[in-house]
Amino acid sequence: MATVALPRTGQKIDNATCADTVYNAIKLGYRLLDGAADYGNEKEAGQGVRRAIDEGLIKREDICTFHIWNTNHAYEHVKSACKKQLADWGLEYFDLLHVHFPIALEYVDPAHRYPPAWWGDDGKTVTLPEKTSLRETWKAMEELVDEGLTENIGIRLVVLRNCAGALLNDLLQYTRIAPQVLQIELHPYLSQDNYIALAKELGIVVTAYSSFGPQGYYELGVKGVRSFFEHDTVLSVAKANNKTPAQVLLRWATQRDIVVIPKSTRPEILSENLNSTNFDLSEEDMKALGSLNVNLRLNDPREIDPRLAIFA
Repeated sequence: MATVALPRTGQKIDNATCADTVYNAIKLGYRLLDGAADYGNEKEAGQGVRRAIDEGLIKREDICTFHIWNTNHAYEHVKSACKKQLADWGLEYFDLLHVHFPIALEYVDPAHRYPPAWWGDDGKTVTLPEKTSLRETWKAMEELVDEGLTENIGIRLVVLRNCAGALLNDLLQYTRIAPQVLQIELHPYLSQDNYIALAKELGIVVTAYSSFGPQGYYELGVKGVRSFFEHDTVLSVAKANNKTPAQVLLRWATQRDIVVIPKSTRPEILSENLNSTNFDLSEEDMKALGSLNVNLRLNDPREIDPRLAIFA
């Protein structure tokens, strides 16, 4: 299934562009949409879906809405949060609903501030974690499946190796409905081989975000890493396969049976990303890209607040 991540309004993209992006993506053939409450564009994303349905491009059952939410982890807040998001999207159910992070932040009433983000009303102070367990959150999400508000549930655990394995295995000890999907940061600088092997052994589909890695130059200890679009190895593999660096990066993941959710607002790039599965990388190419791993994590809540150090 072709997948696309929704643009974030915080990245200088207005909401009207989001609606057009969703519509254009569907028109090109994308059928899985990855969004989040924190993006602040749920209504516009739903407008793009509705436009495609009204024009007969798809039926509701043809498209899989993949929605990620971050706060409202307490049992009494899960259902109301889901219903609000459904109303914003203009849908009766989600096909797949994700826990954004295994972090329960202090509840923010949507009537007070929405999207809630990570910060308080001052826009600077991080909202304090609340004493809500993943077990409590998951129980409420299982009930959403029972009520038909979502068909499947997943967990977006971006937890590194052993810690991830412990948390995931613990979750499986008490779930009535096991997680269907595990979404993690994944690119050649963060290959996560052991974690992927665990998920596959457990029968959980892996979805990768941040497939294109850093967009600039990052310092990592004594090593410096640069954009993959300027990396000699990536450029060499792309040239050998007569493909773009972006297509090579996406194929490196999909050839490992991993779902990808590339993000773009430009139709020509959406089309380019979509055509990243019509070729195979050689074993040598796969090894060359995998050898770039330096455990560089771009999405680490610890950088927001040390109490959120889920990779520590």
